[in-house]
Amino acid sequence: MYGLFRRQDIRALGGFNEPCVVPLLKPANSSFRLDLDCYFSFLKDDSFIRISCQVRGLSATKMGKGGKAILAEDAVCPVERAPATKPPFTVGDIKRAIPPHCFKRSIPKSFSYLISDLVIIALAVYSTKYFVYDGLLNWAMWVAYWVVTGCVATGVWVIAHECGHHAFSDYQWLDDTVGLIFHSLLMVPYFSWKYSHRRHHSNTGSVEKDEVFVPKVKEDFGGISKYLQHPPGRLIQIVVTLTLGWPLYLLFNVSGRKYERPANHFNTHSPIFVDRERFFIFVSDISLLAVAGLLYRVYAAFGLAYLVKMYFVPLLIVNGFLVLITFLQHTHAALPHYDGTEWDWLRGALATMDRDYGVLNHVLHHITDTHVAHHLFSTMPHYHALEATEAIKPILGKYYQMDRTPVLLALWREQRECVYVDKDSDNTEQGILWYKNKVE
Repeated sequence: MYGLFRRQDIRALGGFNEPCVVPLLKPANSSFRLDLDCYFSFLKDDSFIRISCQVRGLSATKMGKGGKAILAEDAVCPVERAPATKPPFTVGDIKRAIPPHCFKRSIPKSFSYLISDLVIIALAVYSTKYFVYDGLLNWAMWVAYWVVTGCVATGVWVIAHECGHHAFSDYQWLDDTVGLIFHSLLMVPYFSWKYSHRRHHSNTGSVEKDEVFVPKVKEDFGGISKYLQHPPGRLIQIVVTLTLGWPLYLLFNVSGRKYERPANHFNTHSPIFVDRERFFIFVSDISLLAVAGLLYRVYAAFGLAYLVKMYFVPLLIVNGFLVLITFLQHTHAALPHYDGTEWDWLRGALATMDRDYGVLNHVLHHITDTHVAHHLFSTMPHYHALEATEAIKPILGKYYQMDRTPVLLALWREQRECVYVDKDSDNTEQGILWYKNKVE
């Protein structure tokens, strides 16, 4: 007896070419082995398997004498890769599909989102005055404060990031003023990151010139990473990346592109920047020093424990979100990367994955589930991005990529599957590289 994955269930995952045929073994001495990246359930008649997210692989095993498992048949559902050939449409075609009002920036509307976030944070801070209980209840209230403040402050970070893209208003000076204030309050060097992030948008998908989360090519893969390709090692990598990844990137260009000399986001003469940008790197540094001085005054008045609980724990959550969001947007086995012989801007911008964070999509101002549109038109304000995304889907077709796998499952899967990039063994696509995980 055979069971068939229903085509509509598989397509809903956005990740497979065809449904998979798998033997459903009924004898008592037989059993299923399913290698899943998520949860699954059998329907009432046992004839279909419903899967809520991506399937890594599956097989049927038959128990031999003494309980020894004998492989009966394997059926693997491969990830459907995004198209890597030159698309049959242009940026102009995509833009014409988007309603013109989606490109309009409104000062009142932009400020309304920022003010809403700030009010929520202020209320959360004020509520800590009433955390007078002892024991577990007190800790539960603090955890709630950290989660709410960290998530909403990430939304503030996203708005300041939009300022760097000139997506907040029609006035560059206003965008830079708002962005400088609120990124500095979150310990982000506004202009420094604005310039490096702009280069990320200009070179997305390039293994040679992209600025952040640049995958290692097979020839460069090695060192300690080679010995961390097992579950405990992957967990260590995830924890370090989410907690230290953001400051390590800013300070030492960890996961960034290669430069001829050491690079960071605070040195005015860092190779990341050109001469006309160096004064503004200095402005960013001075702004961070001003915020550091403000934090010192809080420490002097209330103590280190207060400062850590009120500011640094939520900031740790913000930093973790930044790394998580960026990693998942640009890391997926379906996404191609290109070397200098093949890369072009449009294909690079399309090598981006929209993700579903549930209710957090709204809290994070849809930077998560509209990132493809953001890479195509970065000056578009976030409050029009959902409408724009729906408008461009018919034009993009299979070039549009969305993965609704639960975020933590996706993080673990990508850490396991996306180890380095390399050309396929058949070598038919010169200059196009795909994620692989075979460690020799």
